[in-house]
Amino acid sequence: MEIFGGIGAIIAALFDNDAWMLGDAIRQNASAAWLLGLIITTLGGLGVMALYRAVPLLERHLEPAVMVTAYLAIGYIIFAGVIERFLLDGQEPWSTTIPPFLFLIMTWVGCSYNVKLRTHLAFAEFRTAMPPAGQIACLILDAILWLGFAWIVIVTTTQEVIAAAANFRIMLGTDNVMQWWFLIAVPIAFILLSGRVFENLFRDLGNYRRGDTLIEQAVIGGDT
Repeated sequence: MEIFGGIGAIIAALFDNDAWMLGDAIRQNASAAWLLGLIITTLGGLGVMALYRAVPLLERHLEPAVMVTAYLAIGYIIFAGVIERFLLDGQEPWSTTIPPFLFLIMTWVGCSYNVKLRTHLAFAEFRTAMPPAGQIACLILDAILWLGFAWIVIVTTTQEVIAAAANFRIMLGTDNVMQWWFLIAVPIAFILLSGRVFENLFRDLGNYRRGDTLIEQAVIGGDT
């Protein structure tokens, strides 16, 4: 019961809209924070999967749109910074600090997208030689490992987001742009990733029951 009381304390601190109190609640209820993180990872992933099924356009274009937007923003900021530095003898002070955070967003949202495409260490050549039972066992293991990884990242990076908000960390070179506005993209990206994991898992289980092909060759940069 104590662990559920800790979850209640964390949720209460969240609704108080005070990052410092929320950080204290998490530190004082570490076990509860991990259990809550597991719940968020699971329910968040299932919710994302349901959203993707309800809105196919979002399922197909959300991650690519975020990645391309972040990439173009990075390119524009760097290009403008070079022009300002060498032609106008100066550049915006934030032009060297914001691009790394945009790259952070692009990278982790891209990780979610590549889980969809199964281009992360798929070992397709090895697995296609296995019988169907072995293939589905490997795919289920993939899902467990990805969800475990997402769980760890969501809990630990959320703590960093809360610490950045509690300490009012401002983006270097700016007056009022907060770091946590960018850092929060990491746990969100891994909730999206959890949704992709559940999508793949349910598709794999359906294919196994029907006797369809389980392992297909993944193509980096391709689509499904």
